[in-house]
Amino acid sequence: MIIDSHCHAGKGDILTAPWNTDAPLGAYLRRARAAGIDRTVVFPAFHSDYAVANAALARLVDSQRGRLIGFAIVNAARDAGRIFEMVERAVTGHGFRGLKVHGQEALPTREVCEAARAFSLPLLVDVFAKAHVIDMLAPQYPDLNFIVPHLGSFGDDWRAHQQVVDQMVRYPNVYADTSGVRRFDYIVQAVRRAGARKLLFGSDGPWLHPGLELHKIRLLGLAPEEQALILGGNAQRLIFHPRAGERRPVAPGLNLARRAHRPRELQFRFNRSG
Repeated sequence: MIIDSHCHAGKGDILTAPWNTDAPLGAYLRRARAAGIDRTVVFPAFHSDYAVANAALARLVDSQRGRLIGFAIVNAARDAGRIFEMVERAVTGHGFRGLKVHGQEALPTREVCEAARAFSLPLLVDVFAKAHVIDMLAPQYPDLNFIVPHLGSFGDDWRAHQQVVDQMVRYPNVYADTSGVRRFDYIVQAVRRAGARKLLFGSDGPWLHPGLELHKIRLLGLAPEEQALILGGNAQRLIFHPRAGERRPVAPGLNLARRAHRPRELQFRFNRSG
């Protein structure tokens, strides 16, 4: 199964650029089907109220049952004090499978990390080329899986790419996606140094062509089993089976109070979106 782990969907309300105005899926879905992509992770466009945007995304996901996988998004600063409630609603009400934070708005706080951990969600963190924050987050939350989109920078910051590759090697709970990465040799380095189990295919749809982004993975010339991990196996494992070898023992003293609420079932550089 091929899973695109990075796509935007729905309408924003800020109306200053495509990524905060509208992310229509019509052309994307046609292109994805033609490329052989089976499922797609979607999250809202930038919005002034993510509770509203998450609810709208849930309706889109419902309209494409079995095709789309919803990730909620929160603004760590603006939504402070209600993040756990928003995430709980996203998981138990909307059936979402992950959480996203964008560093252009605000980087993750403990409130965000603890909400993601409480519901066993992978946390997609667009670090907005500030890759050093992962060195704060990953060791504090070793039982939480972090996915860094664009290998750290959509804006082509090679230093962020290099730092994220290093973090993928050092931290068992740090992963990255390939969406919009133009410096191909950093993708090569990520696989060679961190291994195929640490990288996820993503397209940054609907604005980038999913078939073109998918071809970059095939150009790596990997063994079939390694390519299959990047194209969908890793995403499937992190999203649907987060405890299957991905969780490390909780460090002593970590605040686990929120775990009681776990459900029984479960501009950046070029003013671009993540």
